[in-house]
Amino acid sequence: KSPNNESKLTTGNQDFTVGLMNISYSSNDEIETTEVVDLYTANNWSSAKKPDALIAALRNSHSLITARFESQLVGLGNALSDGHLVVYYPHLIVHPDYQRQGIGRAIMQRMSKKYGQLHQQILVADGAAMAFYKSMGFQPAGHTQSMWIYQGDEH
Repeated sequence: KSPNNESKLTTGNQDFTVGLMNISYSSNDEIETTEVVDLYTANNWSSAKKPDALIAALRNSHSLITARFESQLVGLGNALSDGHLVVYYPHLIVHPDYQRQGIGRAIMQRMSKKYGQLHQQILVADGAAMAFYKSMGFQPAGHTQSMWIYQGDEH
């Protein structure tokens, strides 16, 4: 199932129309390991190789927003936060067949609604994601540089 290129972005808490599809968004979805691994594998994300850690990380996030077309998980985003001052957005992922349809933007808008009043919203972006996040209001953090100890293989 692949969406068409028409997009109609609407506000609302759960459902959202993209082209002729109705995408359902949830902040209390029950995610299953297999569908999450399938989504991450489709995007060649190395965390798919650690399914137990991945599902535990997502389920224990401060927030998790899922996007589904019919019953298929087509995207998700999560947040880690102290709930008062800082939020970090570690993952925003949309299945390649559904990218550039407004799904990632809708997930980030829902996150922004919840965390937009916090002092600091942080994420790490590379490649094509840089332009997307800039369009969402993010900007490079002054003269800082991201640093990490990373055990993946896709960057």
